[in-house]
Amino acid sequence: MTKQKFVVLIEKDEDDVYIGTVPELKGCYSYGDTLDELMENIREAILAHLELLKSRNEPLPPIKFQGIQEIEIEA
Repeated sequence: MTKQKFVVLIEKDEDDVYIGTVPELKGCYSYGDTLDELMENIREAILAHLELLKSRNEPLPPIKFQGIQEIEIEA
């Protein structure tokens, strides 16, 4: 088994729940009441996503996370 690294984008909603998304795996996300809980849940979500791709004989998507940019807009 090879090790793979994925970027997890983390946000906090209005109820203080952590939400994590994995940009390289479209539709892969999870949540948790604490950061530790989120990371445990997102790890399980990633493994499930990879297993689904494997069961369908689909390769990992070629999307590679490039970073985050901030933009200021006057509205």
